[in-house]
Amino acid sequence: MHKAGFVNIIGNPNVGKSTLMNAFIGEKLSIITSKAQTTRHRILGIVNGEDFQVLFSDTPGIIKPAYELQESMMGFVKSAFEDADILLYMVEIGEQNLKDEAFFKKIKASKIPVLLLLNKIDKSNQEQLESQVALWSEKVPNAEIFPISALEGFNVTEVFNRIIELLPESPAFYPKDQLTDKPERFFINETIREKILIHYKKEIPYAVEIETEEFFEEEHIIRIRSVIMVERETQKGIIIGHKGSALKRVGVEARKDLEAFFGKQIHLELYVKVNKNWRSNQNQLKRFGYNK
Repeated sequence: MHKAGFVNIIGNPNVGKSTLMNAFIGEKLSIITSKAQTTRHRILGIVNGEDFQVLFSDTPGIIKPAYELQESMMGFVKSAFEDADILLYMVEIGEQNLKDEAFFKKIKASKIPVLLLLNKIDKSNQEQLESQVALWSEKVPNAEIFPISALEGFNVTEVFNRIIELLPESPAFYPKDQLTDKPERFFINETIREKILIHYKKEIPYAVEIETEEFFEEEHIIRIRSVIMVERETQKGIIIGHKGSALKRVGVEARKDLEAFFGKQIHLELYVKVNKNWRSNQNQLKRFGYNK
């Protein structure tokens, strides 16, 4: 008997969804920063065993959209409800509710198994943990509750084992040696965007999109040319920094991560261009892989 199914991770921004996904996969597929809305796409990570294939989806944090890009991000969350075989609803210690009531009602009405993962328990004590378990048991009575620490790896194996038990009988959806459905350029873009999220403040990281224009793989080196898109000229200056110092730091750190990811030497060229109001432009959003 072979099992396979879609296991989709949803929750508020910054609860640890990407950290958990990477812990399951054993690879860094989703970028992780302390800023909200780090994840913009729905990212598939595949875990294969001899008699199972788990298709994990990391999704953007649930928010009330303020512009077109965020509308598209919430579209990825909606699609995660539609094809899930198992739903992982992730909350963190101290949280009281989901930021969108309509999504919360969907979780409570779900006909598929729901595992409620109470994350970041390494930051709590026993009394607070018991109180939170009681609260969520009442709020989502259809869910099985697992206290976890995605960062520390606590209870992650137990959750994974329960997922295997709940998976439906099915042949594999993807080849057994495949890790994700995303192309190489997607991970290049995300790696660069992660460094921008880490090093820049306020609106800058959210006004940025990355496009990799060239990707040439040779025997010992990969040559990459990527463009950082911003919405205004002032943002372009901030990204580049004094004498190019800020852009150089992003390039150096991204190159190190990409060399670890691809296992090859990387030559990375970065450029900055202004693409006015791309976050509210339907055509631009489609070009960058949103609104699909």
